[in-house]
Formats: sequence, C-alpha cells, structure tokens
Amino acid sequence: MLAAFALVACGGTSSGGGTATKYVVGVSNTLTGNGWREEMICSIKAQAKASGVVSKVIVANRTTDAAGQIADIRNLISSGANVIVINPSDRDALNSVIKQATDKGIVVVAVDQAVSEPSAYVISNDQVAYGKLGADWLAKKLGGKGSIIEMRGINGVPADTDRHQGLTAALANYPNIKVVKETFTNWSLDPAAQQMKDIFSSGIKFDGVWTSGIDATVVDQFQSSNKPFVPIVGADNNKFVKQLATLKDKGLSGAAVTNPPPVGGAGLAVGLAALQKTHSYEHVIHLTPQVWDNTTADGTTQLSKTFDDSLDPYYSVAFDVKPYTTYTKQDLISCQGPS
Repeated sequence: MLAAFALVACGGTSSGGGTATKYVVGVSNTLTGNGWREEMICSIKAQAKASGVVSKVIVANRTTDAAGQIADIRNLISSGANVIVINPSDRDALNSVIKQATDKGIVVVAVDQAVSEPSAYVISNDQVAYGKLGADWLAKKLGGKGSIIEMRGINGVPADTDRHQGLTAALANYPNIKVVKETFTNWSLDPAAQQMKDIFSSGIKFDGVWTSGIDATVVDQFQSSNKPFVPIVGADNNKFVKQLATLKDKGLSGAAVTNPPPVGGAGLAVGLAALQKTHSYEHVIHLTPQVWDNTTADGTTQLSKTFDDSLDPYYSVAFDVKPYTTYTKQDLISCQGPS
C-alpha cells in the first residue's frame, strides 16, 4: 500500500555539471486503500523516472474531499511543482486552484476523471462509454429482461457520474431491464463486500450485477455465501480477470471493461511534453474502453492471457498506455520515482 501521508516526496534535486533542467512533479490523489489508485501513482513515478527530466515526485495522497484536494494542490504549488497530475474529486470545484496553478506556468493534468477548467489537460478513459459498454453487455446477456444491481463508486465524483450516465443510456434501450438496487461502494472492498452480504440477506431478487470496478469482492461474496453466480460486469482488475478466466466452469459469466490506471503515467507524459513544448496534445484525450467477456472465444483468450500473478490482485492488468508511457512493467511494479 502507498503511504497515506499528506505530502510524500521521492527523488532529489539534480546535481552535477552540465545536467539538464530537472522538473518537480506534484500528484494529488484523494482515495487511499484502493489498488487502482495505487497503480496510478506508481505509473506516475515510473514515467517520471523513465523521462529522465524529473528530479522529484511529491505525492499528496489521502482520502479527502474537494476542499481537502484544493488545500493539497495549493501545497503542491508552494512546493515548487512544475507539473501537477490530479485525480479530481469534483468536476468544477477545483477550477479556481487549477487556474491559480496554470497562471503561474504550472501544467495541470487531470487523469481518470474530467475537470471543466479549460487551462487543464484531461486524459482519461471514456467513462460514459465504460458504463454504457458494460451495461449493454449485461442487458444482452440477460436477453433484454431482468433485474440488476448497480454498484457505483463515490457519489458525486466525475467518473461515477459519467459511468452512471452511460449505464442509464444503455438501459434506455432495454425497458425490461430494471435496476432494483443501487449502492455506492466508495470503490472500497469492505463496503462492497458488506453491501453484497446485505443484498443476499434482504431477499432481493436479481439476475445480474453491474459494478463500477469493485468486482472481485462481489465474486468472492457469491462463493462465500454459496450463492449461484449471476452475470457480473466489472473492470480489468487482475483478480477479477483471473476469476473470469478460471471460474467459467463453475458457472461464472461476466465481462471486464478496460480502465487503465497507467493513465496517470500517460498524464505525466502529456504534462511534460506541454512543459517542454516537445509535442502538442489536445487538451482533452479520451481512451476507448474495450470489453473482455468469458462468453466469447476472443474474450476468453484475452482474459486467459492477460491475468498476471506477478501483479497485485487489485491492480489492473494494464501496465502501460501507449504511445504516452515509456517505462517497463518492472518499473511499474517497483513503484520507484527518480533517484
């Protein structure tokens, strides 16, 4: 686990005659204890090291809200960051502090989720498409009728809102699919596990489960409660991908929608390119998610070749985002910034 300190620095200032300019990178993350976010931060450290132009990565890493994130970003500005990579807690609430940074010449890149401040760069998965693709797969798997559980992320954050929008748009095409229970997992394992236990004990009848990425623990609860599997949609998290690949003969059908945490490293690459003026990127970049299911030959092949026992079970199986990231898989796993 990454340490949940307010500000954690790795690396040091550049030294030695003739050394090129080195930059300070700031990172603002507002959810701890989450494997996806941990991998995101590791990808930023790995890309900082691989770039050869970063002297230090300062990480503001704690579970907090928009007000706390604003304070963290201000601290990063004061700490001399040249590029700040943020996973935003709110689409609009951070705009003033982002503008404060960019007015000082600091490049700000929002990753994973969008912000509305036009001076910031945004690189993220297309989260509306994420919700739509998974919901469409589930509705088709159920033959266009049935009851489903919707297990969302954090109420009010941009990615959750966008994914719910995508799910709602998909289900508009399937009037006989009903959401009979909606929960907010906070993208945390323990709440999601308890919610599934509560759903089982409540007697709610349901035919499928759509999750916003807290997926393997849902499968675990079916197993520990001795309940027959229903179709489950999740993300390309390592343990869930392995479950889809190995539990099919036990009745598990499901789909993983891709959502790569190394979007963090990609965001840093975009930020450094903007800072150095080496490449002109669009201010908003969307990655296109894919669906890997265990009910088709192509999907099964992809799942079987992708899960990786060398990775943390709650990391995504994605370790890079080409063409932006340039580090190796081992760089990501070691989670070391420049030294």
